[in-house]
Amino acid sequence: MGSEVSERKSRQVAESAREQEWSRPSFGRGLFLGRFDLGLVHPHPRQTPAAVEKGEAFLRRLETFLRTQVDGLQIEADDKIPDRVVKGLAELGAFGMNIPEEYGGLGLTQVYYNRALQLANSAHSALGALLSAHQSIGVPKPLKYFGTEEQKRKWLPRVAAGEVSAFLLTEPDVGSDPARLSATAVPTEDGSAYMLNGVKLWTTNGTIARVMVVMAEVPESAGHPGGISAFVVERDMKGVKIVRRNHFMGLRGIENALIDLEDVRVPRENLIGEEGRGLKIALVTLNTGRLSLPAICLTASKHCLKIVREWANERVQWGRPIGKHDAVAQKIAEIAGITFGMEAMVELSGELADEERNDIRLEAALAKLWCSEMAWRVADEMVQIRGGRGYETAASLKARGERPVPAEQILRDLRVTRIFEGSTEIMQLFIAREAVDVHLHAAGDLAEPDSTPPEKARAALGAAGFYTRWLPQLAVGRGRVPLAYSEFGSLAKHLRYVERSSRKVARSTFYGMSRWQARLEHRQAFLGRIVDIGAELFAMSAACVRARMLVEAGENGKEAEELADVFCKGARRRVEVLFHQLWHNDDTVNYGAAQDVLAGRYTWLEQGIIDASGSGPMIGLPGELEELPRRAAEA
Repeated sequence: MGSEVSERKSRQVAESAREQEWSRPSFGRGLFLGRFDLGLVHPHPRQTPAAVEKGEAFLRRLETFLRTQVDGLQIEADDKIPDRVVKGLAELGAFGMNIPEEYGGLGLTQVYYNRALQLANSAHSALGALLSAHQSIGVPKPLKYFGTEEQKRKWLPRVAAGEVSAFLLTEPDVGSDPARLSATAVPTEDGSAYMLNGVKLWTTNGTIARVMVVMAEVPESAGHPGGISAFVVERDMKGVKIVRRNHFMGLRGIENALIDLEDVRVPRENLIGEEGRGLKIALVTLNTGRLSLPAICLTASKHCLKIVREWANERVQWGRPIGKHDAVAQKIAEIAGITFGMEAMVELSGELADEERNDIRLEAALAKLWCSEMAWRVADEMVQIRGGRGYETAASLKARGERPVPAEQILRDLRVTRIFEGSTEIMQLFIAREAVDVHLHAAGDLAEPDSTPPEKARAALGAAGFYTRWLPQLAVGRGRVPLAYSEFGSLAKHLRYVERSSRKVARSTFYGMSRWQARLEHRQAFLGRIVDIGAELFAMSAACVRARMLVEAGENGKEAEELADVFCKGARRRVEVLFHQLWHNDDTVNYGAAQDVLAGRYTWLEQGIIDASGSGPMIGLPGELEELPRRAAEA
């Protein structure tokens, strides 16, 4: 019953957000509906001269600081960012990059904020995590969209000046389903404050944050509509306890905490927005904040490309540099193509965010999903090409006199990007629900014909005018003459492919709806492939549009066209595989096998090993979770 209520809450918040945003155009949403509206992204948006001047000036200062003051090997060894580095970043203004100048920030655009994160991340991944968690999902974003003028003037200058911020949402038993969180904020009798209680887990910057945004449930009562709400909490408030710092396989140096909140009195003026608006605040914060992760992934991909280029030219096997061997050359070409596609997607998404005329939730989500998956693929191949030196740590390489290339560190650090701010699987479900909502609503309404009035069914089929306008064309794959896209030259064929494939995506989704009706929502493997196809089509579009922009600007235009072509050809192969797997797969068999595993039918296969972690629950029962802070402190 609780999970049903939680699911209903999440749906209501998501649908409310969609209703407000669907009036704005979205290139990404159109791809899933068979509408390839290239005019939304072409000509490629460009930064204003003033934004360029300001952004480039800051990047120069930041690069000088990173090169002269940051020792990535030392951060990796000490598992900590030195205080002097944090102080230096604050003096540069790096903690206020995307905070408006009127509140003490630098007022950089999203594009230059992304580029600054790339620079910081290239010095050490913990720096990118520090700055991103502080600004992308920390205090600045919720206050920007939902805070009062008084709240902005009180806290934004402080965080812009270097008071680190954090975002407290996740709990020991709550991850991607925030509607289930158990932290509470009970109003005081006089209504002047809330008493906050709860445990928050995996809070990046948590051990050093001075100001935090906390999500908690306000009980419904007289004068209080209740619901999940967002509060600004100061670190020095009585009852805020940093229980322990968490450690991970990668991102050594990040200050991630388990935090206990016990009877923390939070003034009413610290409530962000209204009671019950917390889920929407969290979703909007994460939607826009996701753009920083693709930028960080791009950093790693660029570094991997540099490593393989230099290594494959230097390393000789069987009388030839390894880059001359076809097996390695194929990997290098894929890395170069994917890196170009990734940069195209990151830059285009950032430009669209700066324009603020389109709904870019799907573009941001697709960029996060696709870039995190592709960056991991690139890094894995880079380590493979490096061989034994790819597996050896940079410190070990340096100790024996070789260049300290952090190949294995890149792989470790990247692994979390497929989990952070929405895992790959959660992102696929989020995108499917957002992008394919027209289909899912139609499927749900038509699934119960006895209880669905004919006029409602017709309304479902005519939602957004999609089926009445497009279905006859999508069903037969004709009806529209593909545009020539002649201005794109040799890349025109790829845009025609994107246009055809967009209609095929919509057609396939409709067939899935017809086949499974309301059950389509539970065919997560099918929807995941639909989303992955859409992500590839978005990346292809971004690559072609960026290449065309560089041609017109005279900036490595010929090389950009070549890389875009390499990338698009690889993307087309991946798309064809995904289309095939929509209808030719083992999904049903695999689901049944998984349930048998969970039921214990194959436990004999686990015999012959020692599980050093012991036995018992991996999370703990609800009552035991309350004791988590105490046990962690004792440990």
